[in-house]
Amino acid sequence: MSPETGTLFLHPDRNLALELVRATEAAAIRAVPFIGKGDKLAADGAAVDAMRKFLGTVDFDGLVVIGEGEKDNAPMLFNGEHVGTGRGPACDIAVDPIDGTSLTAAGRQNAISMIAVSDRGTMLDASTVFYMDKIVTGAEGVGVVDIHKPIGENIRALAKAKGKAPEDIVVAVLDRPRHAQLIEDIRAAGAGTRLMLDGDVAGGINAALYGTRIDMCVGVGGSPEGVATACAIKALGGEIQTILYPQSDEERQRGMDAGLKFDHVYTSDEMVASDNTFFVATGVTDGGLVKGVRRYGPIIRTESIVLRSHSGTIRRISADHLAEKWLDH
Repeated sequence: MSPETGTLFLHPDRNLALELVRATEAAAIRAVPFIGKGDKLAADGAAVDAMRKFLGTVDFDGLVVIGEGEKDNAPMLFNGEHVGTGRGPACDIAVDPIDGTSLTAAGRQNAISMIAVSDRGTMLDASTVFYMDKIVTGAEGVGVVDIHKPIGENIRALAKAKGKAPEDIVVAVLDRPRHAQLIEDIRAAGAGTRLMLDGDVAGGINAALYGTRIDMCVGVGGSPEGVATACAIKALGGEIQTILYPQSDEERQRGMDAGLKFDHVYTSDEMVASDNTFFVATGVTDGGLVKGVRRYGPIIRTESIVLRSHSGTIRRISADHLAEKWLDH
């Protein structure tokens, strides 16, 4: 084996992203019959099942670091499960067959199916602490924003770095009661808010992508989503800073027992200690990141985004699938 093939074998290679996109496409397509039907568990179950089946055919040894939950509560894609054929690169993976199950069930926008991948042993396992506070921006925010500073200061600093007025900055934030003061402070600084009902990952990525209407994503969201977002941000050259946000002393203690640090700013390199990350997402319902699944007669069309940090490439993949192969059995 030559050194070249040796390293390719050890590290996820560039073809892996195109294999993984089949799994997110499958999960998104299978979720379609449940869009707007009010049953988020059924939607999630169908997507999990499809993603698991497709991941089983991929030539890699994927360890689910962030999955559907603990083994007892999740029949498939549970934390610690190995997926793939076992041949090929050893990876850590984070999966969310539907990020935004309640969005899907309600027929709302911004639900996606996603997979994030990095080299084995590099993805932070923050599963013991459910929430983290975060700030996400594009490349202009690197060395400019600071999660410890008041939001108004960060908005002004980012605006200056982008050559914009603070009034032209748009900040994405989850629409939750806990963010009432934060939302007020954003508006007091002159910036606009983009309130998200759910689907934190897409908001973070949109903040780091060029050509979107979002400049920054802030607020308390899920820890698993934060780590998955970090995989994408590394590929986009953006900035992400997070601080764990335990809900109780017991949760804090569990996190400490698991080796997590509190009152500590986690950077993207601490959340994902690898420069070889992939992030793959397919739209379930329409959103700012990707369009949702569409049906055109005999065709089902999916739109996906594939990010790879090693090359810095952003690929958008539109695929037409034969409906008869998917929905009739």
